[in-house]
Amino acid sequence: MAAVTGWVTNWLAIQMSFYPVRFVGFGVIGWQGVIPRKAEKMAHICIDHTLQKFGDLNSVYEKLEPHRIVEQVISQVTPRVDEYIDEIMYENHPVLWDNVPLFVRNRIYKWAREALPERVEELVEDFGDDLDELVDLKALLSRELKRHPDLMNRIFKQAGSVELQSVINLGAIIGGLLGAMLVPLWVRYPEPWLLPLGGFAVGFLTNWLAINLIFTPAEPRRFLLWKIQGLFLRRQPEISEVWARLVAEELITVERVADAMINGAHGDRTRAIIQKHLRPLLDSSPVLKLTAQVSVGVTGYTELKKSLYQKAVVATGDVFSDPAFNRERAPVVAQVLAGQMKSLGPREFQGILRPAFHEEELQLMIVGGVFGALAGLIQFLSLTYLVF
Repeated sequence: MAAVTGWVTNWLAIQMSFYPVRFVGFGVIGWQGVIPRKAEKMAHICIDHTLQKFGDLNSVYEKLEPHRIVEQVISQVTPRVDEYIDEIMYENHPVLWDNVPLFVRNRIYKWAREALPERVEELVEDFGDDLDELVDLKALLSRELKRHPDLMNRIFKQAGSVELQSVINLGAIIGGLLGAMLVPLWVRYPEPWLLPLGGFAVGFLTNWLAINLIFTPAEPRRFLLWKIQGLFLRRQPEISEVWARLVAEELITVERVADAMINGAHGDRTRAIIQKHLRPLLDSSPVLKLTAQVSVGVTGYTELKKSLYQKAVVATGDVFSDPAFNRERAPVVAQVLAGQMKSLGPREFQGILRPAFHEEELQLMIVGGVFGALAGLIQFLSLTYLVF
């Protein structure tokens, strides 16, 4: 019975770590899975221990190979240049644009396509220089984890599936051993309170041991013929690989970083950089500039440029939402994160994972104890009143 109690209490503790994903209850009475509740904190600690140690986001950007980003932008935007120009002109001066001769339109399209690569290359370079100031990575992680609180659950489950199952199985062994120690006491002192109290102790201690076996000892230690180390820490390289891959695929994607640049706290600065590099598209050709100003007036020309900037912002978001490009670049980010996580000392690595449980350990142990007490009470009642 104690072995079953130990297994179930550990299984219950694991489930309570993950579920429910969102808070269920009334006021302060209720529960939310430990990991979803602490997801932001863990993600922030992970960034502090990895990217900040690596250098900054600009350094990661260099690993993404800026020339590939330039190629992506050009390959996505060039085929739609004609469409973008038409949209801008029809939004601002539809009658004028309808009356522009086709050969003039074609020259404008051609000129824009030829000027685009240089503008994009300089724009991407500028973004790379200022990326760390344009993107608040912690705010990005917080936003995404609030939108998708199950993300950290999936990361933990895939990264630590072996360890989590080991903890559940160890619950049966630990519970069985503690229960065996309780039998002589029950035989000698068959008091009504002994089995419920003993059950509480079994459930409480089983959960305490299970949680500690995940994270401690941080450093490998020798005990007779065995090397002992926390289950998660023992597999630091493998867990780092899985963790980094999932973070790169689910959280720090090119699309989400681009969205944070445009719509985040520093979005105005991002737009200013885009404007700086697009302004020459209209101003670099004196003939085109003069023709446009004569045709639509100075005010109309200013509005035309504003529309161009707005369209460029929209196009930027569209470019980086390409799933294939995000999949292609994700391994680069994952490689950076994994490399840094692997290089962390055991205690630093423990510091990323442990905060999810540290503040909730007592609650999880009490729940295990209560379940164990109920199991002990049932056992007492069955031994005392059940007639076979």
